[in-house]
Amino acid sequence: MSRLIITLIFALCASTATAQRTGMAYWDVDHLYDTIPSPFYDDSDYLPQGALQWNTERYQRKVENTTRVIDSLSLPLVALWGVENEEVVRDIATQCKGDYTYLHRTLNSLDGLDFALLYYGDVFMPTLVRPGNRFLYVEGLLRRRIPAPKLKRSRRGVVRTRTDTLSLLLTAEHHMVNTVLDEIRKERPTFKIIVMGNFDPKVAERYGVRCAGGTDKETPHYGNITSQYGWKPADYIAADTTFRILRNEVYIKDFLIDSQSGQPLRTFDRKFYIGGYGKSLPIYLYIE
Repeated sequence: MSRLIITLIFALCASTATAQRTGMAYWDVDHLYDTIPSPFYDDSDYLPQGALQWNTERYQRKVENTTRVIDSLSLPLVALWGVENEEVVRDIATQCKGDYTYLHRTLNSLDGLDFALLYYGDVFMPTLVRPGNRFLYVEGLLRRRIPAPKLKRSRRGVVRTRTDTLSLLLTAEHHMVNTVLDEIRKERPTFKIIVMGNFDPKVAERYGVRCAGGTDKETPHYGNITSQYGWKPADYIAADTTFRILRNEVYIKDFLIDSQSGQPLRTFDRKFYIGGYGKSLPIYLYIE
C-alpha cells in the first residue's frame, strides 16, 4: 500500500511540473514526399519508378515513423520541415495519437518541400500565416500555464494561465532570418518571438531571442546531425528573452539511432533504403 501511495505522489508531482511548462519541438523529417508526380517541381526520385523506388509501402512507413516520433515527444506544438504538401501533413496528423490541428502553406520552392505546424487548439491559436522564401511566419495566441506567486501558503502550487501574442518563425535557411526579425521588432515590438530551424543564433540574439541548453557546444550530444567530425547542430530553437527557458535540448531516443554506426537512423543511406526516421534528430524546448 505504501508503495502505491509513493507512486501516486510522484505521478502527481510530475503532472504538476508538466502543467507549469509549455513545450514545443522542431524536426527536419528529411524529404517526406508522397508517391504522386508533381507538375511544378522535380520529385522524380521519390516515385515508384524513380531512383529511390519510393512506393506506397515506403511512404506509409515514413509517415508511421514520423508519427511515432511526434507521439513520443508528446508536445502541444511540433514544427516540421520537409513535407511535400497538405495531403502528407493530413496523413501525419490523422495517425498521431494527439488531437492535433495542423497548419500548412506551400512555399513554392524548387524541391517542393514545405513547413507544417501541428498544435493543440487549446494551447495555440494562429491569427496570421505568411509563407516566404524557405521560411514560414506564424502569428498567434500562446496560452501557457505558469505558477502563481507564492505570496501566501494557501496559494502555493496554484497554477494560473497567461496568454501571449507570439511571432513564430520557422526557417530552413539562415539568410532570411535577419530581415524577418528586424521587421517583426519594428512592426510588432510587443510580440514575443520564437525562432525554429536553420539560423545563426548570434543573429537572433541581436533581436532579444536566445538559445539555451542542449545547443551549447559544452553540452554532451549537443548536435542533432552527424558528420565526419562527429555531432553538430543543424537546427536551433531560440526563444524571446522574456520567456524563462527550462529545457532546450536535442531529442535522443534509442529507436532514432543506428545501433551500429551511432548515427541517426536514416530513411536512405545514399540510395540504399534503410527505412529509418531521417538524417537529423528533433530538438525541443520547454518554457515557463
